[in-house]
Amino acid sequence: MYALLNNLTIIEASSFVASPSAGLYLAQMGASVVRVDQIGGGPDYRRWPLGPNGDSLYWENLNRAKKSLALDLTSGEGRELLVELVRKTGQFITNFPVDGFLSHARMAETCADLVTVRVMGRSDGGSALDYTVNAAVGIPDMTGNGPDPVNHVLPAWDLLTGAYAAFAMLAALRHRDGGGGGQEIRVALQNVATGSVSNLGMIAEVLASGANRERLGNAVYGAFGRDFVTRDGRRFMVMAITPKQWAGLVRALEIEADVAAIEAVRGVSFARDEGLRFIHRDALFPIVDAAVAQRDYATLAAALAAEGCCYGAYQTMIEAAQDSALVTQNPMFATTQNPSGLTYPAAGSFATIPAMARGSVRAAPHLGADSEYILSTHLGLSTTQIGALIGKGVVARS
Repeated sequence: MYALLNNLTIIEASSFVASPSAGLYLAQMGASVVRVDQIGGGPDYRRWPLGPNGDSLYWENLNRAKKSLALDLTSGEGRELLVELVRKTGQFITNFPVDGFLSHARMAETCADLVTVRVMGRSDGGSALDYTVNAAVGIPDMTGNGPDPVNHVLPAWDLLTGAYAAFAMLAALRHRDGGGGGQEIRVALQNVATGSVSNLGMIAEVLASGANRERLGNAVYGAFGRDFVTRDGRRFMVMAITPKQWAGLVRALEIEADVAAIEAVRGVSFARDEGLRFIHRDALFPIVDAAVAQRDYATLAAALAAEGCCYGAYQTMIEAAQDSALVTQNPMFATTQNPSGLTYPAAGSFATIPAMARGSVRAAPHLGADSEYILSTHLGLSTTQIGALIGKGVVARS
């Protein structure tokens, strides 16, 4: 947690990954983010993975550092409370449909400065999820050895969309602060995926060549990079993109003579051109395979580190969770007590600000934990009014 956005309040009505992660990133930079859910929980409230008591570990980590308001969003009164809360606050993140009771145009009728960031599946309003978008842009057809497409398990497009939505909110607020007024920004998951592969040159590549990129398994396209296995059975990934990394790898493996022989036969120099290392991988991979297979991982890792090489051993998720550099001694993490009842290290802000102290990592709220506080402080409702809403089942508290 950092106190960069302490004067900013954002209402979030969302579910799943992209939209909640946008609110999470803003909360980790100090914004007061109010997550509004249906009483009893929205569609992601029990989403896997689950803790032993059935609580969603997914939900309690995507909603850290937020406040929670539980409303009956199937009722007109509950919906109007949410709309009024958005209008009073002036900043809104959602993945609700464009039309309907959370229409930006409707809410902005009495709040011209309202900024709405709306995460969508497709820009035409159609449904899309990370996994369907990933399939559509062709990434699974480039992954693995083939011939079948391979889905990855990381919802990368969701996470990129959430980060882009947080950026879009701050860009819109800067525009408003300069006198530009409020507006709605729509961030479509499909556009984030397609735009990202375009920015990486992949669309230009296939259109220019008229062919799909060949499948490379664990090898890296356009550079020297692949997984190798040591004598004691440790599999690790090594990359040699820069001249320094390549020279260090050659020295660490003591393959100078072998590399020089390939260069002489093929009339090339691998010293500065990563593309040539990729083109001639048929000759380079076998000599690296052989050199790695003659060494134990601990010895090899020490040699690679001494040469400033870029490498990393494959780990299971359990091993990663117990890794001192990644988690247990990483200042980004702190141990928290959570709604699930479990105590474990949880991540704070990904960014580090050297001039500022990190605030504590905050747990997610219990559903409806802040309902009375939010209705009182943001809408000015009295205790009697809030009690009546709770009695009618329009509002719930934890």
